[in-house]
Amino acid sequence: MSKSQYLEMCEQTGQDIDWDKCPNDWEDFPDVVLDAVSIYNLMGNKIYPEVGFIGKDFTNLNFLLKSFNISKHQKDFVYEIIIFMESRQIEISQRKLKAEYDKIKKK
Repeated sequence: MSKSQYLEMCEQTGQDIDWDKCPNDWEDFPDVVLDAVSIYNLMGNKIYPEVGFIGKDFTNLNFLLKSFNISKHQKDFVYEIIIFMESRQIEISQRKLKAEYDKIKKK
């Protein structure tokens, strides 16, 4: 459910808006978070057939940080966001690969 759908539902049902339950939209995040997500998506992927996704290619990270005008004091925060997203993607890839191997074993 998106933020607009939640707000519309509250309006239609006459419920008070509970902002703790309201989903976030991209506009709710600070610009540095949006820049970090964009940088993450622009970085290359390291994928191997037998292992799956093993992480991002950090070769162009400094160039991307400069391109997005990430200040020195924001770099650590951007790194944390990138590493968090990368670890989540690795976990998802490992689960998918394991599910495929389990399917093959059952045959």
